[in-house]
Amino acid sequence: MSVGPVVCVSKPVRACLSGEDLDWMRGRSACVALDLFTTVEVNGGVAAEVGSDTALSEWTHGIWRFLGERIPGLAPDPPLVRVWSQAPLASGLASSTALILALFEAFVAEITTVTAVPSQVVVQWAYEFEFAICNGGGMDHLAIVRGGATLFDGRPSGLPELIDHVDFPAEWSLIVVDSGTPKSTPHHISSVRAQYAASDPVLADYIERSDAASGQVWDAIRGRRLKALTDAMTEAHQAMRDLQKMSTPLIERLRSLARSAAGLPLKISGAGGGGALVGVCPASDAAAIAEALRGAYSDVQPGTQVIVAGSVSVYS
Repeated sequence: MSVGPVVCVSKPVRACLSGEDLDWMRGRSACVALDLFTTVEVNGGVAAEVGSDTALSEWTHGIWRFLGERIPGLAPDPPLVRVWSQAPLASGLASSTALILALFEAFVAEITTVTAVPSQVVVQWAYEFEFAICNGGGMDHLAIVRGGATLFDGRPSGLPELIDHVDFPAEWSLIVVDSGTPKSTPHHISSVRAQYAASDPVLADYIERSDAASGQVWDAIRGRRLKALTDAMTEAHQAMRDLQKMSTPLIERLRSLARSAAGLPLKISGAGGGGALVGVCPASDAAAIAEALRGAYSDVQPGTQVIVAGSVSVYS
């Protein structure tokens, strides 16, 4: 492998508006890519600052080994990397997937002695690598690489089918409320896969309600109807909470405060308990709503972070 220039790759995170877990079952999921970026810098062989995070080291070496099995002639060890993120970590916004995608793309770009790998192959590799870790679906990968708003139909194996893909309305902003409590996604997926294998009727009810909510979310985005969107997101959250126990008392307290302080409905994003909530509001009101939420949360959960985000435009 020849030494190349610095390679820098940034990937957005995503919020799931409806349909958690449905990307690896049968049902629709709706997502939006957020302009909160995870960035990977590969320094081209020149010494760079590397974080001490054990998971990052395991992923860089694991991804490099994965690539070495498919691309001949790689050096034994990966190049040094530096990583930073604008998004809260372990919060249900697919920051791990954004990092894995960025690492794959940056490493492939760093390898200058081989023919360029098609982008769709890089995405497939990233999905296969992450599937081996947590056994989940692939909506995160496609939502991130496609940008905008995405609607998927789940499949039991492989990446989900992309049904529709549009820019998220520019007149709307997204409010991200990070509770500061991490998720445990692999444990959650293992539990739900056991339900799925056992044909659990409670899971079947969740799939039906969540799929219907995803359809309503998508119709509202297409029709630019904000009230219909937040109503559908509320229905999606209630299905997650009541049928699959994906919420927590703290999450429900933060949701209640958001309603009383700013009239903002919030939905938990991602499976596994804890993590972040997301709401949608007029862009002109976003700063005032965020400030009201920070005030409401200051005494209840001082570590709560409130972020105003926009959507990333559709990628071709």
